[in-house]
Amino acid sequence: MYRVMLIDDERSVRKLMLASFDWESLGMEVVGEAASGIEAINVIDEMKPDIAFVDIAMPFMNGIEFTEVATKRYPDLVIIIMTAYDDFEYARKCVSLPVFEYMLKPMVRNEVLEVLERVKKRLDDNAGKKTAQKDVSPENPVAGNDERQEDPASDIYSEMSATDQIVKYITQNYKDPKLNLTSAAQHFGFSSSYLSRKFKLDTGKNFIEYLTECRMQKAVELAEKGFKMYKASEEVGIPDPNYFGKCFKKYTGVSYSEYGK
Repeated sequence: MYRVMLIDDERSVRKLMLASFDWESLGMEVVGEAASGIEAINVIDEMKPDIAFVDIAMPFMNGIEFTEVATKRYPDLVIIIMTAYDDFEYARKCVSLPVFEYMLKPMVRNEVLEVLERVKKRLDDNAGKKTAQKDVSPENPVAGNDERQEDPASDIYSEMSATDQIVKYITQNYKDPKLNLTSAAQHFGFSSSYLSRKFKLDTGKNFIEYLTECRMQKAVELAEKGFKMYKASEEVGIPDPNYFGKCFKKYTGVSYSEYGK
């Protein structure tokens, strides 16, 4: 059984997390709770958790400070940060730390389950590697696997909100046909579900709607300049002319050829 610790200053959140999942079926057990980072640090040696759900905003020692201290002591500890804050600086600091996932409150049960399944896979893989390393002679060491994520956000974005950064990223990269929710989430170090929910919450539109509108705005400009449809579709990152034509008509109310006239 993998050992789980719930660290949040809101007792109701801890109790909800405890009751919302069949932990045993996941191969996990909740071994302890804490209402602050300091309380968690004081009992972590006793609890010996493999996984910690950590609220980012707690009194005395916040989630970032706890993560910095705890992962130095236990580098294999899987940290899942929980936050209701719309502050990208917090997110950037978390991404630069060995944090497994960053989840927006209120958390959705299915999203948490998906994260827990990925956590279990990592822990299982790490356990397998450790077993393999024990069987390798000193002359043939197994190379270590650094799980620490690099900070994917450039310093020039440090004063921008997360959503502002994503919007800027879309406007700069809409020509890339591979741009989608998943690739953007990977670029910023978020889960797809977190980025999707946050983007919709802040803009009123889902990621694909916003990306398509951005592409169609550019397509209208190209139509007014007399670009052929196949060329315009390539220029805005939709290489399939048929799909491009459907998007254009839905956006403008007329076909590309009619608009050009």
